[in-house]
Amino acid sequence: MSENATPSAAEPAAEGTVTAARALVAQLESYGVEYVFGTCGHTNIALLDELGPSSVEFVIARHEQAAAHAADGYARASGKPGVLLTHVGPGLMNAVTGVATAAMDSVPLVVISGDVPSYYAGRHPHQEVNLHADADQAAIFGPFSKRTWHVHQVADLHRTVERAFWTATSGRPGAVLVNVPMDHFSRRVAPYAGDHALPAVTSRPALDTATAERIARMLLEAERPLIYFGGGLREPRARQDLLALAEHLDIPLAHSLMGKGVLPDRHPLLLGMPGFWGLETTHTHTKGADVVLALATRFAETDASSWDPAHTWNFPPSRLIQIDIDPAEIGRNYPVEIGAVSDVGEAVRAIGAAVRTARPEPLTRAGLRESIAVARRGVFDTAREDGRSDAFPLRPQRILADLRDALPDDAVLVTDVGWNKNGVAQCYELPETGRFITPGGASTMGFGPAAAVGVQLAEPDRTVVALIGDGGMSAQLPAIPMAVERNLPVLFVVMNNRAHGTIADLQSASFGRSYGCEFTDAEGRPYSPDFAALGRSCGAGGYSVAEPADLAKALADALERRVPAVIDVPMVNEPVPTPGHWNIKDIYRGSFAD
Repeated sequence: MSENATPSAAEPAAEGTVTAARALVAQLESYGVEYVFGTCGHTNIALLDELGPSSVEFVIARHEQAAAHAADGYARASGKPGVLLTHVGPGLMNAVTGVATAAMDSVPLVVISGDVPSYYAGRHPHQEVNLHADADQAAIFGPFSKRTWHVHQVADLHRTVERAFWTATSGRPGAVLVNVPMDHFSRRVAPYAGDHALPAVTSRPALDTATAERIARMLLEAERPLIYFGGGLREPRARQDLLALAEHLDIPLAHSLMGKGVLPDRHPLLLGMPGFWGLETTHTHTKGADVVLALATRFAETDASSWDPAHTWNFPPSRLIQIDIDPAEIGRNYPVEIGAVSDVGEAVRAIGAAVRTARPEPLTRAGLRESIAVARRGVFDTAREDGRSDAFPLRPQRILADLRDALPDDAVLVTDVGWNKNGVAQCYELPETGRFITPGGASTMGFGPAAAVGVQLAEPDRTVVALIGDGGMSAQLPAIPMAVERNLPVLFVVMNNRAHGTIADLQSASFGRSYGCEFTDAEGRPYSPDFAALGRSCGAGGYSVAEPADLAKALADALERRVPAVIDVPMVNEPVPTPGHWNIKDIYRGSFAD
């Protein structure tokens, strides 16, 4: 039978062949895939049927955005690519926000989607996306995926999947799509024999010696150098090399939002985060630096105070050295004196070696560490003092303080957007073994609940907390049954101010009132679902905080029981302090940039 002919019956099983679905599952097993996240549909059940008896577990998410966020969280925590399985049309489209979130944060995600039968393409079979072009759903991922493939022939499936995993994980990691007409899963192929294995040994681009020596000279000659790093320095060796370089030259360090937790918050050279939610002491260093070494960061708008030189970065006269694995990021927002495309860990290692060759003895900058320590203590001590408040509903600082006291040092905080992201990045003192995971590039509300489930799958022995607002929890309710079904002890801590609080504050500051941002009932009274009752209805623990001391008690009980739990915490709508600048307020006043 021709592959493109309409079959009148099931394709006969040729001797020595298996379905492409079975062969694909064997390929995934050989790649070390532990979990596939997703939802079922008529276009992917042939693959699901083969996953059933395999070593790869399918995690049912009830909604594709939740599945994508869970796969994203798993990838961030494990370092392995997340794998997502979707259905044609609405299934794939529901996943867009979650996949784009991963893509914009450089998280490796492999999406496998069923599509309409190859022999019906263009005739508008059930759920085909074809108004612009026939069978065109793969085009939906075009703006944010590294690569999309449409498998035209089943013989190409193994090669395409191998390319997908390689592309997702190499260079700047990201999201990819393998789009498979549903009939291909049931076609007969030879069993997978490992002929499309992933490379056993891979390497990343290193920094050449001449460039490393030039950068070393600039750092050694600088009077006020600064190192600014993003979230791409997660490998333990890269972190150690970064610390060794900074300590040898006594250089202050600042981190982007995504860089929170790369280095211990109490390190004596760490200034903290710059930008809108950054600190005045950090901005004194960022504006006054004569040489800035920027590592794996794109200088995002909020981290850079809308690129206004009066507030955070000042290039020129500051001279910028920018190193990134992605050439598109070099010089995107600021002019560079030296731009290098390299793995940042390899680059830091090479620069450190060049520095120690040129200057074997460590350098000391008088008073630097002491001034940083005073400023950092001020930030954390102020937050802790504010956290002593017994006001009810609770102040957000009280919620963070109770969390810090209750959680083990190696707990993972997975946040959404609002106070739970910006406040944590600014004033939550993360222990050295702790982890902070947040949606940076897309700032996606609803990321936290399901992402925490994926993190817990990757880190079964650690405490994982989804620290989220009531808006974010409402957006991703499927995360609770997903955790219950797999008995994952995720703590869903809902900072409940009965509003999209950050936007309500912004609207009030800009327009004098908040409309369409606060949750009210038909009579205009503040409204919120009972998230604790919702947790209990799903089979999780459910805790309602009714007075200040209840949160600490609920946390202690949930941690001891080690089961999924929802803690509903009434919170006052209090803005995160914003010492920096964000041009969005000026835009609302009509002060448009040229």
